[in-house]
Amino acid sequence: MVQYYCPYCNPKYQFQKQSSNGTLICGLCGEELIKKPFIRLNQIIALVAASSLLLPLIYTFIFLIKNQINPPNKNYQANSNLMIIIKETLS
Repeated sequence: MVQYYCPYCNPKYQFQKQSSNGTLICGLCGEELIKKPFIRLNQIIALVAASSLLLPLIYTFIFLIKNQINPPNKNYQANSNLMIIIKETLS
C-alpha cells in the first residue's frame, strides 16, 4: 500500500480526497499529497550505525562460543614429521 502525506498538515488530522483530474489532495488544506518513500535516507544511516556497533559484538560472541565448544590446540611445537620433510626439501 502506497502511503501519501501532506507536508503542511498535522498527520493526525489528514484525510485524502481525489481531485477532478485524479490526483490525491489533502482534505484540510487542498495541497497535493506527496508519496512517502518506502525506505528513507535516515533509516539507512541508522541501520549502518546500528550494524557497525552490533556486528563486532556478535562476531566476538560467535568466536567465544566456538572456542568453548572446540578449544584451540595448545600444542605449539612443530610436528617432527613435518620438520623432516622441510629439511629434505631445503637440502
